[in-house]
Amino acid sequence: MKFFVSCAKGLEYLLADELTALGCERATATTAGVNVEGSLHDAQRAVLWSRLASRVLWPLDDYDCADEHALYAGARALPWHEHLDATMTLAIDAHVSGSAITHARYAAQRVKDAVVDALREHAGARPDVDVESPDLRLSLVVRKGRAIVSVDLSGGPMHRRGWRRAQGEAPLKENLAAAMLLRGGWPALYREGGGLLDPMCGSGTLLIEGALMAADVAPGLMRHGDALPSRWHGFDAAHWQALVDEAVSRERAGRGALRPCFDGADLDPHAIRNARENATAAGLRDAIRWDVRAVEQLSVEQRAVEQTGRHSRESGNPWANSSLPHGNGEDAQASTRGLVVCNPPYDARLAADPGLYRALGNALQRVVPDWRASLLCGDKELAFATGLRAKKSYQLFNGALECTLLVCDPIHVPRRESGEPRALSEGAQMVANRLRKTLRASKTWREREGIDCFRAYDADIPEYAAAIDVYTTADTRERWLHVQEYAAPADIPEDVARKRFGDLLAGAAEALQVPRERIAIKTRAKGKGGSKYGRFQQRGEMLVVREGAARLRVNLFDYLDTGLFLDHRPLRLRIAEDAHDTRFLNLFGYTGAATVHAAVGGARTTTTVDLSGTYLQWCADNLQENGIGGAKHRLVQADAMQWLQAERSEYDLVFCDPPTFSNSARADDFDVQRSHVELLRLAVARLAPGGVLYFSNNFRRFRLDEAALSAFSVVEEISRETIPPDFARNPRIHRAWRLARRAD
Repeated sequence: MKFFVSCAKGLEYLLADELTALGCERATATTAGVNVEGSLHDAQRAVLWSRLASRVLWPLDDYDCADEHALYAGARALPWHEHLDATMTLAIDAHVSGSAITHARYAAQRVKDAVVDALREHAGARPDVDVESPDLRLSLVVRKGRAIVSVDLSGGPMHRRGWRRAQGEAPLKENLAAAMLLRGGWPALYREGGGLLDPMCGSGTLLIEGALMAADVAPGLMRHGDALPSRWHGFDAAHWQALVDEAVSRERAGRGALRPCFDGADLDPHAIRNARENATAAGLRDAIRWDVRAVEQLSVEQRAVEQTGRHSRESGNPWANSSLPHGNGEDAQASTRGLVVCNPPYDARLAADPGLYRALGNALQRVVPDWRASLLCGDKELAFATGLRAKKSYQLFNGALECTLLVCDPIHVPRRESGEPRALSEGAQMVANRLRKTLRASKTWREREGIDCFRAYDADIPEYAAAIDVYTTADTRERWLHVQEYAAPADIPEDVARKRFGDLLAGAAEALQVPRERIAIKTRAKGKGGSKYGRFQQRGEMLVVREGAARLRVNLFDYLDTGLFLDHRPLRLRIAEDAHDTRFLNLFGYTGAATVHAAVGGARTTTTVDLSGTYLQWCADNLQENGIGGAKHRLVQADAMQWLQAERSEYDLVFCDPPTFSNSARADDFDVQRSHVELLRLAVARLAPGGVLYFSNNFRRFRLDEAALSAFSVVEEISRETIPPDFARNPRIHRAWRLARRAD
């Protein structure tokens, strides 16, 4: 017979190997499962022993299904009295695709009706529905005009082993944990005397699964207990009992010989409490050692497992007197190797702290450099953040999330010789080469003008669409990157765009020699109304950079923008030159970078107007960073248009860089195209004789109404002069004008 064993995407080939090892004649991987040739006994063995499967489905019929009527008729024709009694309970899980039948619940209802009608006609009674623990669970798949009705021999999800009593916010499924252990080669390492370590263990899934695997415990034993997984009439209960008896015997021997070589740690004491409860339920209370500890606290002195595989009880320290080699790896060959298995945190948006991943990688290289590691990371960028070099990587699905499984063997790889390139994919190498070329070409003017913050890449290679800005800290001279992804064309599949962005990050990190924790990433996420930027990290981390004579604070991680528009650099430097002994006004002041330049340039007074209290505080911090403060430097929280209407003071130098659009509960809506004439009329009215106003905006379709402006000002466009060399490929990133008051 041919039957189907389902699994999570990414586990298909592992599952095929497992089923072959369990005695199936042939197992062929397909999407989210394996097509198997074998007997009913093989299928029942898979139900009891498979660590990777989700369901084992034994087909009853496969028939044409053009519509709901055909669906019902085909199911109604089956001899259901041969499969269940009217006194039994029933549940149907349905999966449908195509246009003929679109609702899975309705499809399941129609098949249920067919079963009930057939049994009522045959026996005069009908079965009841029990979606939780039915006597018979059926699977229905409708695809490409065919319906497949199967018995679910497993009786329910096979990842549920039966030991879980408590869990955290995002528990790892047991079959995915088993895949991580198998990819890491855990069974062989255990036989060789190695130990298992999870430094971010959560509720303990990986360690419990690893211990049960080492103890040769059949994953279906606790799940089913003394009950049959299915009361389907075709189920061979006698053979199942023989399988269970064999499994119980193997479990007894395996648990008796189990070495307590399992160590888990987590920063959250609640997680450790849950892990202990789960381990006790799994019969592993004394096999696994738990500890409340941050990953950064792992050290050479705090080692995990003795060379014999037993914990050091004398010191009470689970990390003492172990087989773990020293951080330099000199005595690694003399020590028993083990496996680090870990699922570092990330959420549904794949948001995570890259610094945590870097800390994990650093700790493992320091403490267990010669061990093997199997780490399930949110994506390639987070895997890259560990700083570990993978022997292999795999794409796995944790529920609907596509993740990267990083397998390192060993964890520590000697550092590259100077100048030796890192192994990069073809796409990442293209990006790296382009960046190196750009850096060489721009080096002369950057050094001549003292440029520390600049755009290094702006979709130079169209397939790798992002902007990469470099920020160099003023004091430590550390280089940081701000990477902002552009929306991919609609015809580019999401997985392709994601891979390209990962290649871009890898190439940028290599070419610019920046570690992952110093790269701020702004990625596009699909949302209502189209593509938008996803949630930002809230690190509260300010960097101080230098621009000309000014010191400015930037935040690369918490907002879409950093607090410093790099394309306005020439205009800010011009303001610094013009500001000596002037009264300076900054409208729509943002974080006050232009105000700082004016103050450092010798302005007598500065006034900064913005509606946002957050930005005004940022401006105050920028001024303080340069030793500037006091009554001469005024910060005004107000709507710029309303403030100008009420203001009567004169200014010698004005900078006005309004947003394209703005709406706020505290001010009238603002549209730069509609409102710019009135805005500039009010601003020019505040110019002292001989005063100058610099006006700019970044609205690509903006059209200056020169005819209206000529009535009260002299206008000169200076856009070309204000576009710096690093933005030359995008000359319309902003436009700028110089205005003066027309003589009466």
